[in-house]
Amino acid sequence: MRTLPIEPITAEAFAPYGTLLVGPAAGPRQDRAADLENGRPGVALNLALIRSEPFAGTMPLRRLERHPHSAQAFLPLAVGEYLVVVAPDAAGRPDEAALRAFRVPAGTGIVYRSGAWHAHMTTITSPGTFAMLVHEDGGPEDCVFAPIAPVTPEA
Repeated sequence: MRTLPIEPITAEAFAPYGTLLVGPAAGPRQDRAADLENGRPGVALNLALIRSEPFAGTMPLRRLERHPHSAQAFLPLAVGEYLVVVAPDAAGRPDEAALRAFRVPAGTGIVYRSGAWHAHMTTITSPGTFAMLVHEDGGPEDCVFAPIAPVTPEA
C-alpha cells in the first residue's frame, strides 16, 4: 500500500488549495471573509459541527472530495493537531501522483478554495470537533467525490 509523508503546513505550501486561518496577532484585524467564496449567488451558507476521528482509525484513505462552487472552511473548536490531505486537479479528477499531507497545529483553521480536492477531516491523536462553513443548495454539485488508490499518511 502507498504511504504519504506528513509535512508541517505552511501558508505557501497550502496556497494552491486554500488559506490558513491563524490566531490573531498584535496589529490590525485580518478580514478573511473573501476566502469563503460562493460561485452560486443566493445559495445559503451552511454551518455545521463536524466530529473527526484520528487517522489511525480511518485509513487508508480511498477517496477525495471537492466543492466545485464553494469554498469550505474548517475552524477547530476542540481539536489538537490535525491532518489535511490535498491533491491538485487533473482533468476533473485528483492528481494522485501529487497528493500531499499536512500536519496542522491546534488553533489553526483552514479554508479550501472552491474546487480543491481534499480528504475528510482527520485528527492526529484524539477525536475532535470542527465548525464547518460551506455554501450548499442540496444539489449534486455541492460535494463531488472521486475514488483514489488506497494511501496511508505516515509521520
